[in-house]
Amino acid sequence: MDKEKKSYYVNMIEANDGKMAEVLNFNFGGHHDIAAMVEHAKTLGFAKDKHAKEFVLAMRFMHHVIKKNADNAIFAEFAPQFEAFKKSIKSKVGCGCDCK
Repeated sequence: MDKEKKSYYVNMIEANDGKMAEVLNFNFGGHHDIAAMVEHAKTLGFAKDKHAKEFVLAMRFMHHVIKKNADNAIFAEFAPQFEAFKKSIKSKVGCGCDCK
């Protein structure tokens, strides 16, 4: 089964003393529905909804970076623990798609 590819555009803007300045931007993609993942993550008991959004983005970005850089030594110790943590979260709330 082919999974529908989604594409997101991330744009970070710094707000400082009423002035806005673009800090960075990039495209990010995959088959996960980020909005659905955020809704699922809200059931984890975060103090604020924005924390669920931050959590989902952090998890997706870190997963993507580790996956694309699996042979990088900086992830040697962390990758297995991250994978276990990700699977634990996914078993509690799913991931917002039908992947296994």
